[in-house]
Amino acid sequence: MKSTPDNASQAPDLSGLSPAELMGVIGDLQQQLNARDQALASKEQALQQRDTRIDLLEELLRLKTLQKFAASSEKHRDQITLFDEAEVEAEIEALREQAGDDDDEPDPDEPPRPARKRAQRGFSDTLRRKRIELTLSDEEKAGASKTFFTKVKEELEYVPAQLNVLEYWQERAVFEHDDGEEAVVGAPRPVHPLGKCMATTSLLAHIITSKYADGLPLYRLETMLARLGHPVSRTSMAHWIIRLNEVFKPLINLMREAQNTSDYIQADETRLQVLKEDGKTAQSDKWIWVTRGGPPGQPTVLFEYDPSRAGSVPVRLLDDFNGILQADGYSGYGKVCRDNAITRIGCWDHARRKFVEASKAAPAKKKGKGQQQTSKADVALNHIRKLYAIERRITDLGDDERYRIRQGESLPRLQAFKSWLDDNADKVVKGSLTRKAMDYALNQWETLVGYCERGDLQISNALAENAIRPFALGRKAWLFADSTRGANASASCYSLIETAKANDLEPSAYIHHILKHIGEADTVDKLEALLPWNTDLEPAPKKS
Repeated sequence: MKSTPDNASQAPDLSGLSPAELMGVIGDLQQQLNARDQALASKEQALQQRDTRIDLLEELLRLKTLQKFAASSEKHRDQITLFDEAEVEAEIEALREQAGDDDDEPDPDEPPRPARKRAQRGFSDTLRRKRIELTLSDEEKAGASKTFFTKVKEELEYVPAQLNVLEYWQERAVFEHDDGEEAVVGAPRPVHPLGKCMATTSLLAHIITSKYADGLPLYRLETMLARLGHPVSRTSMAHWIIRLNEVFKPLINLMREAQNTSDYIQADETRLQVLKEDGKTAQSDKWIWVTRGGPPGQPTVLFEYDPSRAGSVPVRLLDDFNGILQADGYSGYGKVCRDNAITRIGCWDHARRKFVEASKAAPAKKKGKGQQQTSKADVALNHIRKLYAIERRITDLGDDERYRIRQGESLPRLQAFKSWLDDNADKVVKGSLTRKAMDYALNQWETLVGYCERGDLQISNALAENAIRPFALGRKAWLFADSTRGANASASCYSLIETAKANDLEPSAYIHHILKHIGEADTVDKLEALLPWNTDLEPAPKKS
């Protein structure tokens, strides 16, 4: 016979209770059970919230780790965000998506595989050629009936840069008058854009192009010029660039006027660190604004520095513009769009980037039933990929044909994507990268579909963002601007270089052309002659 343990709970004796008392006891027990269930539910909810928060934090940690945004010990912690969008876009290009595509179209997020290049035979006809004759000696030619030359080899020669000193000797004529006075007449001197300056216009053009097109900081140029025979201090070069900003400004103002007469402009903005800005710390955000547009055949890419990101900046830059503005979802463009009755369209690159970040930060995919699980971010990217596939196919078509195909093919795919977003957004945890990407797409939907309304519009703001890339490369070398004057001068130089590229001109040749003639450009007509589409410069060599 089993004995009852001493510590066993004893059931209460309810035999002597009345029915009413029994009901009271049952009610008390039921309340205790309900309270316990509520406590358990509350604990379970707290655990779920904790797990969700852990998942979100782990997602962000994976993203930051993949992006490798941690600053090195020699860089300020805020320098990493100087051109964050351009760097994220560069990562997009290197990312290979895993989601399938039933259309078997190439991935727009993956850089196209370059066509296999044929072995280059010979060199460009634009290069200077020297004839080097390999001759026979008289003894070797003795007895020959005739001799002739045949080309047996071509080599590419490099001629190192050199510094020369130009000595200007001015011829002067003395005229004697009847009254015994003498008059001296001298040959006219060339007008230098900076007046007194030891650097020729060719050296100034080289400095500007090296820093702003090739990303070389001035301290490296200082070393390179010293190797050529004469030291030129980085301080002197910086002062020349800053002084040239005032020289370039009237020309850039003409470019701004021409740009605002167009009916389609792309705009973007990005951070710039300026150490000395009144009223702001060195670590606070300052901004470079970029606008790209212009009448047909007259594209301009204009950079503008402003310490503020307020809506008053685009109001100033787009003062006379009233066409179509393409930008990301930043609300700062709202005021100018309302004031000028500007039609605004969105940028699919920005929307896609958010899904790419969500896909990259997702946990490792688990295999189940022989197939990989596909995340919602990957599904969204698959939808976007199909839109880009259409754009690649119609790139070389006319505007009317592009419009027809967008209306017939792109709009149905957009509607299918919109329906999927509506059905799935609420199923994703709020605060996650995927949910943020879905909410961004839904909130910006009316502007994102705007590119389908005309054949000449672009699916993304890529042309403006591509103009920012030289900034991203240069930033790795020069890191920041020292002062407001330096930031403004840099914006002017980038404007001229990127506008030259947009017009298929070689940047250094265009900068040199401006410097040679702008000192004498004392009328509007002479300034307009310096605009890139009005010059007679040869187009830049095409990349092979």
